[in-house]
Amino acid sequence: MAAIPAEESESIPPSRVPLYDELFAADPHAAYERMRRTYGALAPVELSPGVSATLVIGYFQALRILNDPLRFPADPRFWQQQIPASCPVRPMMEWRPNALRSGGAEHIRYRAANAASIDAVDQHELRAIVEVISSGAIADFRTAGHADLIRQYAWPIAFRALSTLLGCPDDIGARIATGMGKIMEASDADNGNRILGEAVAELAALRQQHPADDITTRLLAHPAHLTDEEMAHQLVTLYGAGIEPLTNLISNTCLKIITDQDFSAGLHAGWSVRDALDAVLYTDPPLANYCITYPPYPVDIDGTLLPAHQPVVISMAACNNDPALTEGLPAGGILGNRAHLAWSTGPHTCPARSHAYLIAETALNHLLDALPEIDLAVPAHELQWRPGPFHRALHSLPVVFPAAT
Repeated sequence: MAAIPAEESESIPPSRVPLYDELFAADPHAAYERMRRTYGALAPVELSPGVSATLVIGYFQALRILNDPLRFPADPRFWQQQIPASCPVRPMMEWRPNALRSGGAEHIRYRAANAASIDAVDQHELRAIVEVISSGAIADFRTAGHADLIRQYAWPIAFRALSTLLGCPDDIGARIATGMGKIMEASDADNGNRILGEAVAELAALRQQHPADDITTRLLAHPAHLTDEEMAHQLVTLYGAGIEPLTNLISNTCLKIITDQDFSAGLHAGWSVRDALDAVLYTDPPLANYCITYPPYPVDIDGTLLPAHQPVVISMAACNNDPALTEGLPAGGILGNRAHLAWSTGPHTCPARSHAYLIAETALNHLLDALPEIDLAVPAHELQWRPGPFHRALHSLPVVFPAAT
């Protein structure tokens, strides 16, 4: 059943907008604009062929939903009974014993363990780690005069920084990253889910036997007394919220700085890399559509009836650009305003946003200092975006710069 005006609930539902094809990936903002004109703040979409959902593209409607866990819980267990394990988007949406997919006392328990383990990270040490990783990555390609900033810079930084924080050896981390990439892209996702599950279980077992000063060890020692299964799924969440979105945040911000002349000039005039990050978190957040909830009964939002047990997906990208939010602001008026929803809000707000900011900001500052004359190696319109309903991710980001001698 589609998301339709309550007074017309008996009428034929409108056609659904596919979020999984290359056409949507190429220009999602044009798709959001068409949805807004046709459906208003709540649009009927497909996340995968045959998987229906409601996409929230109104900022204020999203705030109400994200702050109403009783009517919009995050537990998908009833929904997933009707979804085969082979469904490409199921691994990103299915129930796991973690904070992201739980409510009530269990959510509080899981979130407390995660927050305590993350908050114990030394920010100064983290910055130093990222600086070392960034320097090493740049050293590997600066004499060539060209690079793919995703494969050779953004991804290695996200991968190595997160693996260091979690106390994860490279071989296990590589398998985790492979599994997470398949899940995010909704390609071979069932196999990706298996790879991911096996790898995080191995990491938890390793740190159980050999404790260290890392997030995994702190989770194991937390008074929440997480079971082996719960531990594995906390690590799935941390990696899922880490490697792919952080890679895309760094690369999407690189793209904006390189291609937006006004913004590039602003950086030279005193704007900060943090401003660039926030501009991207508004316009092209790395996790564009997510924060999924599953109302247990039909819920009326501004005259639109949201069906029971059907996914309600928040489009952070569309909500941030809702005309109702920006009406009356001067051009560029969002600069420096961090009211965007890229980190979500309410009980499921990202607990690691300060760490993500620090990693991305350090990586970008290091890159711009080392390679101030960087430019795209191809016209911007030739860049390709990876299809998938959830992320905003480039296939590659080829650049050129004066080669070091």
